[in-house]
Amino acid sequence: MGVASNSNIPAGLDLVAEIARLKREKNAVLLAHYYQEEEIQDIADFIGDSLELARRAKESSADVIVFAGVHFMAEGAKILNPKRKVLMPDLRAGCSLSDSCPPDAFARYRALHPDHFVVSYINCSAAIKAQSDVIVTSSNAVKIVNRIPKDRKIIFAPDRNLGAYVAKQTGREMLLWQGTCIVHETFSERKIAALQTEHPDAELIAHPECEPSLLAKAKFVGATSALLRYVGESAAKKFIVATEEGILHQMRKLAPGKILIPAPPNQNCACNECPFMKLNTLEKLYLCLRDETPELVMDEALRTKALAPLERMLEWST
Repeated sequence: MGVASNSNIPAGLDLVAEIARLKREKNAVLLAHYYQEEEIQDIADFIGDSLELARRAKESSADVIVFAGVHFMAEGAKILNPKRKVLMPDLRAGCSLSDSCPPDAFARYRALHPDHFVVSYINCSAAIKAQSDVIVTSSNAVKIVNRIPKDRKIIFAPDRNLGAYVAKQTGREMLLWQGTCIVHETFSERKIAALQTEHPDAELIAHPECEPSLLAKAKFVGATSALLRYVGESAAKKFIVATEEGILHQMRKLAPGKILIPAPPNQNCACNECPFMKLNTLEKLYLCLRDETPELVMDEALRTKALAPLERMLEWST
C-alpha cells in the first residue's frame, strides 16, 4: 500500500485508495508502460507497450488520460485524442532516444534525401512525427516496412539498432539515423556471456533496440510485449532478459515458476533501468490527478501534422 511521504500530501494517506477515488470522480483512465515502477503497474487501468498504449489512448472515452510513461507517449495520446485532457505525473520524464533526434537537424537530413519515405520509431518527439510518413513501434516495424513499395527509398529514425534489425528482417536498404537508447546500449556482452556460462540452460531474449552483436546471440528477439508472451509460452524455465528491467514484474506475474535474470549493464549501476520512466512515482501520480497538472498541451498545427503518420501506423498494423 502506498503511503504518502511528500510534504504536499497529508501524512498517512493511502495513495492507492486515493488514486482510485480520484479516477472515479474525474472519469480518468491511467495508462502505464511496462517500464514503470511495480506499484504503478499494479494500479494501471491498462498496461502495455507503445503500440497497445497508443491504441488505448485513441479509443479512450475518459475525460482525463493520465499517462505513466515518458513524454513522447503522452504526446501520442494527445495527438490521437485531442479532446481529452492528458496529464503526466512528471513532465521531465523524457527519452534519451527521442532526444538523440533534434527536429532541426532531422529536417536538414531529410532535405538531403527528398525522395526517401520517412519511417520513424514511435520513440520520438511530435516534431519528428510531423516530419514522417509513417510511425512504427518495435512490435509492428517489420510488418509496416514490408508494406512500403519496394521501389521507395527509406529513411529510418531515430533508433539505429532497431533500424538495422528491421533492415535485416525485411531485406530493405535504409538510411539509419544514428540515435540510440541509453538503456539498451548499456548491456555488457561480456557479462552476459559469463551469465550464460553460469546458467547454460537460460535462454537469452532481447529487445531489438539492443546492439546487433547482442541480438545475434539471442534465442528470441522481440518487442516488450513479445518478450512477455515468449516467457509465458516457452518451455524454457530460465531466461536472461535484455531490456528495461521493469518488464520483469509482468513476466513474474505471467510465469511465476520461471527464473528471470536481468541482463547486466557495463557499469556497476542500475543502468538497465530507464531513469526517465522511474521519475514517475505514486506521490506524483496522486498529485497529478488531484490537481490535474502537469497537463500535456500541444500546438494544434503540430498535432495535426503528427496525426497522419500515427493513424497510418494504426491502419497498417491491422
